[in-house]
Amino acid sequence: MAKHEFGIIDSFEENKWYSKYEPEKYNCISVSDELIEELIIKCNEELMAIKTYFQVTTQPGTGLDYCGVTLIPPESLKQFRGVIIKANIHYQSQELKLLIEKVSSAISENKYLIHYGI
Repeated sequence: MAKHEFGIIDSFEENKWYSKYEPEKYNCISVSDELIEELIIKCNEELMAIKTYFQVTTQPGTGLDYCGVTLIPPESLKQFRGVIIKANIHYQSQELKLLIEKVSSAISENKYLIHYGI
């Protein structure tokens, strides 16, 4: 089954390309592609309003790069967590609960979240 992975970048480097797949380095958790697809379909407007970067901070974007690497800056994490909480009210998924915890940790530590798409 395809999955997306989310982790916390302990020491973020500006202008570094985060294109290498390193889920262990960032202590990533996995979320099934089915849940992320549903999140994108049902919460697309809210997701697309979230400021993110694709692989490097010189490539600003919005939402998640479905097949690539997304960097979610600390200032966007509360908004991202809100979208996940809203979705989890409907799904009651253990995977989304773990993602909420991961995002909450990143918020409390003021760190970037990394997302590896499928």
